[in-house]
Amino acid sequence: MASVRRVTSVRRLDSLAAEEPLEIRTGVAGPGRRRPLTVTMRTPGDDLDLAIGFLLTEGLIRSADDVVTAQLCAGAETPNTYNVVDVVLAADVPTPQVDPARNFYTTSSCGVCGKASIDAVRTRSRYDLTTDQLVVPASTLATLPDRLRSAQRGFDRTGGLHAAGLFTAAGKLVVLREDVGRHNAVDKVIGWAVRQRRLPLHGHMLLVSGRASFELTQKAWMAGVPLLAAVSAPSTLAVDLATEAGMTLVGFLRGSTMNVYAGANRVRT
Repeated sequence: MASVRRVTSVRRLDSLAAEEPLEIRTGVAGPGRRRPLTVTMRTPGDDLDLAIGFLLTEGLIRSADDVVTAQLCAGAETPNTYNVVDVVLAADVPTPQVDPARNFYTTSSCGVCGKASIDAVRTRSRYDLTTDQLVVPASTLATLPDRLRSAQRGFDRTGGLHAAGLFTAAGKLVVLREDVGRHNAVDKVIGWAVRQRRLPLHGHMLLVSGRASFELTQKAWMAGVPLLAAVSAPSTLAVDLATEAGMTLVGFLRGSTMNVYAGANRVRT
């Protein structure tokens, strides 16, 4: 005779990861109004870092000196919903042109979606990673996921946020950012580094909580990061780009195991 299990239900409050649109507006200093550049779906918080990081990784600015001000804006036409960032660029910075074929609108799941082609996002970095002398013991790399996970306060509450963490060569966490979008978490880290005038990030490692995509590899290259690690798989284009850039790319970094797909000379076993 089959046993019968009693099923019960419980109602309770649950914490969910916030997801809201963020519009980034740019323009040079002066009386002219800033023009909308992009809208991205993100988790509110560290929005100035996100905006500055996006501009840097898209090749629209080169350093903190290219930004006069960056602020959450409000006014008669823009109620202060904290979902618009206004960035005033220095006078000598070319005004970003919105290319309809490129389509800067991004979602939280895939920042590269909507781009016309891979060539449209292959922005060349100003940093030569082949000269970076970073060498990291594999045993140090193996400790990074646990250190990243232990610092993820938002993930503890919601279980729905990606994370990106910047580490020193010794494995010390420098800064961590969380977001519903992997690319946003990386932009927040890089934007923080831009505002702190830490670029290029030579001698540092960037760890992402998901997979290593082409876009995340490009963002790391734009910031001068010599080693990108992910707890999941890389894509073929990510490996190709890391090889081209002279970057070390590590995937499936879990426990004591990892796969090194490019730049194995920086990982000491």
